[in-house]
Amino acid sequence: MNLIERAKSILLQPKETWVAIESESTDAATLFTRYYMILAAIPVVCGFIGLSLIGFGGFGVTVRVPLVSGLVNMVVSYVLSLVGVFVLALIIDALAPAFGGQKNQIQALKVAVYASTAAMLGGVFSLLPALAMLGLLAALYSIYLLYTGLPVLMKSAPEKSVAYTVVVIIAAIVMGVVIGAVSSVFMPGGGSLFGGAAAPAVTLNTPKGSVSIDTAGLEAAGKKMEEAARQLEQAQKGQDPAAIAAAAGALGGGQAIAAQSLKAALPESLAGLPRTGFDVQDGAALGLPTSQASAQYGSDSKQVRLEITDIGGLGQMAVMAMGMAQGEKEDQTSAEKTWQEGGRTLHQRYEKDGSHAEFKAILKNGLVVSVEGDHMGVKDLRGILGQVDLNGLEGLQRKGKS
Repeated sequence: MNLIERAKSILLQPKETWVAIESESTDAATLFTRYYMILAAIPVVCGFIGLSLIGFGGFGVTVRVPLVSGLVNMVVSYVLSLVGVFVLALIIDALAPAFGGQKNQIQALKVAVYASTAAMLGGVFSLLPALAMLGLLAALYSIYLLYTGLPVLMKSAPEKSVAYTVVVIIAAIVMGVVIGAVSSVFMPGGGSLFGGAAAPAVTLNTPKGSVSIDTAGLEAAGKKMEEAARQLEQAQKGQDPAAIAAAAGALGGGQAIAAQSLKAALPESLAGLPRTGFDVQDGAALGLPTSQASAQYGSDSKQVRLEITDIGGLGQMAVMAMGMAQGEKEDQTSAEKTWQEGGRTLHQRYEKDGSHAEFKAILKNGLVVSVEGDHMGVKDLRGILGQVDLNGLEGLQRKGKS
């Protein structure tokens, strides 16, 4: 197994790659030593470099985590990440029968290991703490990898894939809280992540000297996250959709806009093309702060797809992250560009042979609106996107705090 090729294929062609993985003969040692242990080193090493060596800040002020605390945290986090993926595999395996699947420990481990690829690779953004939020977006893609892998490897019922994924994610959140609590025991002073109760968590190096900052605020924030995770677990046990949605909203920074509100923004026709179908998905009832509405438009010679997506409170992180990811690139077959205009982040990509193009806008409130089509130019697609009420979408409000 070539690590680079496998990582590339699971990210770019997940559905086909899961089918290939399902039939592969392997063992836990191979999965760990030749794949996961290598990828798991990326976020912890980059995190240490970014927080303890490079630091973050601005205007002449640099914030750094003490070196000793950073090194200890790096080692402990790496070990616990190895334990965590193994425990996650056990959870996936144990839950399989409840969702029409088949228990198989090695297949469950495959799902846990390969689905984490995007999140592990996204850890490279920790080199620059200001870009660390891009790692959160990569982690969201790992959720999609999990969703596509469960029915293939665990043989779960397709109609139960969403519920299976949600329950695994909730279990992973709770496990993450537990791992965080365990890691704090190994920190110097036996206290918080960055130091003991009597030691400052960070040091500010300013032109006029060093200033210490107390960790009380950081610890309080951690306790709030732990409480939100506990509420989410209790809500799931009680099988109360409203309580699950509320708890997920508290943990994820706000619930998503109702999918029906997004559906209302799908026009009956675009560029003279009639709407031929639509798809609406609302994760709120299952505890996911996400919603999506998409529609297809077309005739015999032209096809266009419009999609509106909300990822709840994380949408604001997407706005900030994409705002820092501006640029363009081009090769012999395709070209793409990301830029900001009127407070929105715009992204375009097209194949030079004219076979496919897409145009995407991340609105000020974090909603992502994209349109794509075959045998069309990006200028045409941008004109089509202009027929969507983007101002109205930006005026939609989420429930909860974002």
